[in-house]
Amino acid sequence: MPAPKKFMTLERYINEQETMHPGATGEFSGLLHDLSLAAKLVWREVSKAGLVNILGSTGGTNASGDMVKKLDVFADETIFKAMDHGGHVCVMASEENEDILHIPDEYFAGKYVLLYDPLDGSSNIDANITIGSIFSIFKRVTTSGKGTLQDCLQPGYQQVAAGYIIYGSSTIFVYSTGHGVHGFTLDPSVGEFLLSNENIRIPSRGKIYSLNEGNYLNWDEGMQRYITYLKEQDKQSGRPYSLRYIGTMVGDAHRTLLYGGIFAYPGDRKNPEGKLRLMYECNPMAYIMEQAGGMSSDGTQSILRVHPKSLHQHTPVFLGSTEDVTLCEKFLRGEK
Repeated sequence: MPAPKKFMTLERYINEQETMHPGATGEFSGLLHDLSLAAKLVWREVSKAGLVNILGSTGGTNASGDMVKKLDVFADETIFKAMDHGGHVCVMASEENEDILHIPDEYFAGKYVLLYDPLDGSSNIDANITIGSIFSIFKRVTTSGKGTLQDCLQPGYQQVAAGYIIYGSSTIFVYSTGHGVHGFTLDPSVGEFLLSNENIRIPSRGKIYSLNEGNYLNWDEGMQRYITYLKEQDKQSGRPYSLRYIGTMVGDAHRTLLYGGIFAYPGDRKNPEGKLRLMYECNPMAYIMEQAGGMSSDGTQSILRVHPKSLHQHTPVFLGSTEDVTLCEKFLRGEK
């Protein structure tokens, strides 16, 4: 008879991890608990969005020039309000806001920094396609008081945790604190995230590539040759890669994490720096991918080694199985 599956809630898992650090104050655990609450609140609205007139556009644009959806605004405000008063963070920054988000004066400023994309893939909201939230956590570099822009503009390798929540056929909370990547699926009947994917490890090589191939003609020659290679290699053995693309980074990267292969959003002639944001999307996803045994790259180096210059900085990004990303870099350098 097979052993029963471990029953572990996200809350219990966070608390047990805290006991492994004798000097822990509970501040970091509290931050993660607040994030899990925010995830449930956003899920609640996402799951009934079509019923409460929350779909559609507000008519405005965010700091990156993208059309702001109503659900974007709700998710942005919900995450901020869930995190601003716990005393765990000193400053926040959101993909939806041009400047850093200060903690209100009446609340204590903690030692952590939270950066987040409140609702990744918002262009897919009205089509009821997978969307998600992405977060990145740093320790502050200033010593006291309210957090500053300096606290937010840290390279990805200084993250102490990162993760994402997918709102799809099920709601999954995936995160890492530097000790493996774990996934928790929300059971709506009890209102708890339950451990469903323990110690996720990405295959060293996959058979899926995920990117917007509609931009093919604008890519440089190395990128074009790489994609052609994936589609044509080993035809006799039936090994060519398959294209799978949702158009929501969190969904495409999650599939890549589980099945292997490569997710990419390269720069092109129109947008040399790519479309995706370093601080809100690429850094946390690169952290997760590398913690799971995979690889990240901006075409020349790990995403986590990029030193940010601005909150809304863009970067080319390649994430996935080590063999696949390594091969892609060789094509980009002209070595293949």
